[in-house]
Amino acid sequence: MRLESTDGALVELRPIGYRFPDAPASDEGTDWDANWLVIAGDVRTGDGRSWSFADACLTTWEAGAVAGWLRDVVGGGVRATPGRRGHDEVKVFVEPNLALSLAGQDAGAAAIRFHFALEAGPPWLADDVSRFDYVVTVTAPLADVAAAADAWERELAAYPVR
Repeated sequence: MRLESTDGALVELRPIGYRFPDAPASDEGTDWDANWLVIAGDVRTGDGRSWSFADACLTTWEAGAVAGWLRDVVGGGVRATPGRRGHDEVKVFVEPNLALSLAGQDAGAAAIRFHFALEAGPPWLADDVSRFDYVVTVTAPLADVAAAADAWERELAAYPVR
């Protein structure tokens, strides 16, 4: 999935494999080791700084929830938090490398915050920074957000719950 903002900010995320590709699938699809996904990311801030990462930071279940969250944004079901640190409204995952929140929305566009930390954070990020402090906000038309959710689900199809 790729979202680009009018100010030049860009976030592109894609699943590139299972963390443990040889882990056997469980009968119930509940084995955590079998369901960690390596997510690759390319990020550019509005001021032009950029970095890339690849880390096992989402499970198959969490990755699926990203598309649902994006669709909820499009449908108006996610509450915007005006400050960068609206922790109660941040979509967090087991690993604190990546999180999502909504900065604001109108009838035609959404300002989505991507929170980065640890292995997914930029190389200039200090080790002692809070996990929600480094944010890249992408303001995109709602049609682009919906298309990103669709693209994310297509990319995830290669990595089902196992």
